[in-house]
Order: sequence, then C-alpha cells, then structure tokens
Amino acid sequence: MADQQLPFFDEAEIDRQAPLAERLRPRTLNEVIGQQQLLGEGKPLRVAFESGRLHSMILWGPPGVGKTTLARLMSDAFDAQFIAISAVLGGVKDIREAVERANAARTSGRRTVVFVDEVHRFNKAQQDAFLPHVESGLFTFIGATTENPSFEVNSALLSRATVHVLKSLDDTDMATLLERAQALLAAPPMSDAAAKRLIGYADGDARRLLNAYENLVRMAGGLAEIDEAQLEKSLGEQLRRYDKGGEQFYDTISALHKSVRGSDPDAALYWFVRMLDGGVDPRYAARRLVRMASEDIGLADPRALRMTLDAAETYERLGSPEGELALAQAVVFLAMAPKSNAVYAAYKAVRSFIQQDGTRPVPLHLRNAPTKLMNDLDYGREYRYAHDEEGGFAAGERYWPDDMETPHFYQPVPRGLELRIGERLQELRRLNEESSRKR
Repeated sequence: MADQQLPFFDEAEIDRQAPLAERLRPRTLNEVIGQQQLLGEGKPLRVAFESGRLHSMILWGPPGVGKTTLARLMSDAFDAQFIAISAVLGGVKDIREAVERANAARTSGRRTVVFVDEVHRFNKAQQDAFLPHVESGLFTFIGATTENPSFEVNSALLSRATVHVLKSLDDTDMATLLERAQALLAAPPMSDAAAKRLIGYADGDARRLLNAYENLVRMAGGLAEIDEAQLEKSLGEQLRRYDKGGEQFYDTISALHKSVRGSDPDAALYWFVRMLDGGVDPRYAARRLVRMASEDIGLADPRALRMTLDAAETYERLGSPEGELALAQAVVFLAMAPKSNAVYAAYKAVRSFIQQDGTRPVPLHLRNAPTKLMNDLDYGREYRYAHDEEGGFAAGERYWPDDMETPHFYQPVPRGLELRIGERLQELRRLNEESSRKR
C-alpha cells in the first residue's frame, strides 16, 4: 500500500460522455486535491489507508469537496464491496438489502463498505438500523453530510463512527483542478481574470467548478482564449454580481457593517440579502455578525452576542434557505441595538500599551502562594478578599504593577446597559479615591 496505487476506474473504460467531474474523479489517493488535514503524512485518513485499518466514519463538509471520492477510494484500497445509499431516496428497505449483500460478501471473505450520502436526511429509526451491524463489524459505515453531525446524527451512531471534517477547496486547489480539466479536455487557455472569476464563482466546490467549466468549454468553440466576456456569456445569471475575493465582495460587507453601526435596519437587511444573492456563504455572514456584536454593540446590549451565536447555530441546523431567516433576524437586532465600541476601543488601547510597555512584575499581594516557600516570600500576603469587604468591594485596593500609574482604558458610553455600567464604575472610582485620602 506504500505506493498508493489504488485503482478506481480504468481510464480506458471511462465513458467520454460522462460529466467532467466524474471523468476527473481521482483514481488514487495521491490524486486527491486538498484535505491535507486528513490526508497529509501522519494524518488520520492517510494512516488508515497505509495501515490497512478501515474504520467507520462520518465525513462532514460542504458540497463538492470529495466526500464520495474518499469513500470510494477507501473501499477500493481494501478490496471491499462498495454499497452506496442515498438518504434522500433510500430507506430501511435499502439498509436491509445492504445487510444481505454484506452477509453474502462476508461468507466469501470480503469486506463491505456501506456509504450513506446525506446521512442527516435519515430519521432516527433509519439511523438506528445501522447500529447492530456496525457494532458487529458486518460492514464499515461511512456517512457523508453537509450538516453538523452533532445535531443531525444520532449520538449512538456518532459514538461508533469517527467524525472527519473536510474543508472547502482553497483557490490554489481549485486552480490545480482547473489545470487538470483543461488538459483532459484539451481546451483553450483561460485568461487570468476569467480563471479567477470562475474559481470565485465555484466557492470551494469542485463539482460546481467542473460543471461550469465543462459548459464554458463547450460554448467556447474555436476560441484561442477563454476570457471574461465568454465566461459571462456561458454562465449568464449563474455568474453572480458578487465576486468572492474581489473589491465588490469587500465593499458589500463594509456596507452591511456600516449600516448596522449606523442603526439602519432596512439598509442592513438590503446589504445582507445582496451578500446572499451574490453567493456568499451564509456561515461567513454569520461570523461577521458575531464580530459586529462585539465590536459595535458590546456591553451596551450583551444580548447581541448571544443573538448572533444563536443565529449562527440555527443556520447550521437548518441550512439554506430556512436558516437565513435567523441571520436576518440577528441583522435587524444588531441594527436596532444601542451602540458601543467602548470594550473594543479599550482592548485595542491595552494591546497597544502592552506592546510598548515593559514586562512589569506582578505585585506580591496579587501572586498565588500554593507552596510554603511562596508563602514565606510573602506571595499573596495583605491581599484583601473582596467578598469579605463591605458591598463586596475592597475600596482602595490596587490591582496594578507597583510602579505603574492607574490608566482608564475602558470608558463606557451613556447608552443601553453601559449607561448603568458607567454609573457603577464612577461610584467604585469614588470609593477608591475616598479610601486613598484616608490613608
């Protein structure tokens, strides 16, 4: 197995009319593009291939990243019978037939791999039907899903299968795939600008890239070069107005962020939907919303952070288009929430201060004293335990390095919850000053 010559399809038998994505499906492990976090030297799936120890697993990742390909390669690598079930079209009857075929194969000494595509589509009873056979080792179970298996796959099945996370292909991977496709089809070269737009359109989905490229080449005819004009002609409405990685991509994100910061829910929704219409991954939009909750709202309304995290989790459970409504709800909440960048500004100020300042020692009274020696060195001595003080506040106690002036990095704004936080902070500072005057 060291040379990884794992036959997948005999090239001579490939139907020349088959889709390009099928014709370019890897025939050996080394032909797989991307997923080095699983297939690199010493990584989990590479070790499984090389050691000959196949295990049940869930392959979790976005569309077009090689989940089916990896399952087929594993089956071929171990000379196992490969049984594919679509959870969209299949049911318990298909599972029973797979069990019968696996039993027949075992009598002849051959292993079986049962591959379930879109396994999250199976209900609990259907998923449970696999358990005794996975437990007994009758077959190796490989499930593929685009949804978070923590939510969509039964815990009993999860406990018997290792979850491997596959990632979208990056631009370098997609460029390599495009080169292979061009060579196979003996197609004219593409301009750099056209190739970049096509890769951006595919957004890490190899199947989407190859399907679009195949149609593009078919329409190119005898062109010496495929340029952006030909690309737009071929893809038409499919080629979104919004090119990932291009200037408009970042401009639209900026417009959404500024609309939220400016408390305009209608404009924020407009730019959010423009992002989705342009083909942005809603998960990316969700991450940006979480950032906005911390940067622009912060403690003025701490619910904003929880709202955005809940919206992101809801999208993971529902997917598109249903889950997009939860993100839209978060957009409106953020736009209407009181605004504060006080924590954000304080955080940046502290980072800047520390980068320029020296490494000051921790005062003795703030140090921990877990050993007798540390206690003898006065670690922790004279520290005042706030819970034992009046009001739970040790007025006048210092928590700064001994030779450092007391800065005020955090300045709450007079809006939302931070209005009350600011009042509380002023009162605590007043108590500190009174205590200092008494000394």
